[in-house]
Amino acid sequence: MVIEKKRKISKVWIIGAILIILHFYKLPFYYSQPGDAKELAPYVDVEDGYKEEQGSFMLTTVLMGQTNVYFYAWAHFSEYRDIYPEDQIKRPEESEEDYLHRQQMMMDTSQDSAKIAAYKHAGKEVEISYNGIIVTSFVDGMSAEKYLKYEDRILKVDGYRVQTVNELNKRLAGKELGDEVALTVRRDDEEVDITVPLSPFPEDLDSGEGRVGLGIMYPVTDRTLTFDPEVSIDVRNIGGPSAGFMFSLEVLNQLTPNDLTKGYHISGTGTIDEEGNVGRIGGAKQKVVAAHKAGSDIFFVPKEGGREGSNYEEAVATAKELGTTTKIVGIDTLTEAVEYLEKLERKS
Repeated sequence: MVIEKKRKISKVWIIGAILIILHFYKLPFYYSQPGDAKELAPYVDVEDGYKEEQGSFMLTTVLMGQTNVYFYAWAHFSEYRDIYPEDQIKRPEESEEDYLHRQQMMMDTSQDSAKIAAYKHAGKEVEISYNGIIVTSFVDGMSAEKYLKYEDRILKVDGYRVQTVNELNKRLAGKELGDEVALTVRRDDEEVDITVPLSPFPEDLDSGEGRVGLGIMYPVTDRTLTFDPEVSIDVRNIGGPSAGFMFSLEVLNQLTPNDLTKGYHISGTGTIDEEGNVGRIGGAKQKVVAAHKAGSDIFFVPKEGGREGSNYEEAVATAKELGTTTKIVGIDTLTEAVEYLEKLERKS
C-alpha cells in the first residue's frame, strides 16, 4: 500500500517536472496576437502646442514573443494569432537584446519621420543633417548579406548621394536582374566603395514579380534633427516602425489650433516617411482586433495604392468577421487622412 502510494507520488513529480520543462523550453518560433490601443496625447509633447483634444489618437499594438510548447499549440486555436519561424523575426546569431535594440532603433526612426512629416504639413521649421542609411538586417539569400555588414552606412548609389531610405529605393527602382550598383558606405569610420549585384526578392516578401534589389531589411535613415517649436515623443516598450503614421497625426494636432479628432476615438497603423507617405505594416488583422476592443470609431490603415492583398483589404475582412462598428479607412498619405478628418462632422 505504501509502495503504491510512493509510486503515485513519483508519477506526479515526474509529470510536474515534464510540464515545467515544457514551459521553459523555447521553440524556434515566435507567436503574435492582438495587443491594445494606446492613447498618444500623454506621450507626445509639442512645446506650447495645442493640447486640448475632444477625442483621441491611438496607436495599435501586436504582442509578440518566443513560443514554448504551450504557446505554439495555443496559437493554432485562434485565427487572430500567428506563428512565425524564428529566422523571419531575428537575423542569424542575433540575441534577444540585439533584436529589441533593432526594434527600438526602427521605432526611433519612425518617430523622427512622423515629426518631419507633421511639421512639413503644418509649414513649421525643421533642420535636418543626414548621416547615411544604416544597414540593420538582411533578406536571407540576397546579395547584401555577402557584401555589406551590419551598421554600414550607405552614402552614395552609383555616385549619387542618398540621404533617406526613400531616395535609396528610388535609385534602385527600375533596375533588372544582372545589374550591379556601386555603393559608397561608411564602415568603421572609413568610406569604402563596393560593387553589389542585384538579386530577385523572395516570393514570400510579396515585392512584385521580377523585382530586384540589394536585400536590405528595414534600413534606417540616420539624421540629426532640430524642430521649432521643440517636440518630444516618449513611448517605451514598443518597437518597430508601424506607429509612425499615428504619431504624425498626434504631433500635427498639437501644432495646429483646430482639433482634428472632433470628438472621435481614432486608432490606426502604418509606417510613414518624411514626405508623409504611409506604408505597409504587419499584423493588420490583429490591430483591427485591438482597435475594436478599445472602442475606436475610426481605424486608419495603409491602402497601398489599392493593390490586391493590401493591409486595407485585410483590415476590412477582419472588421467584417468581428462585426465591429469601427470604420475602416484606407489611406496612402498623411494628407489624405487629414482631409478625411477635416470633412467629418463633429461628434455629438
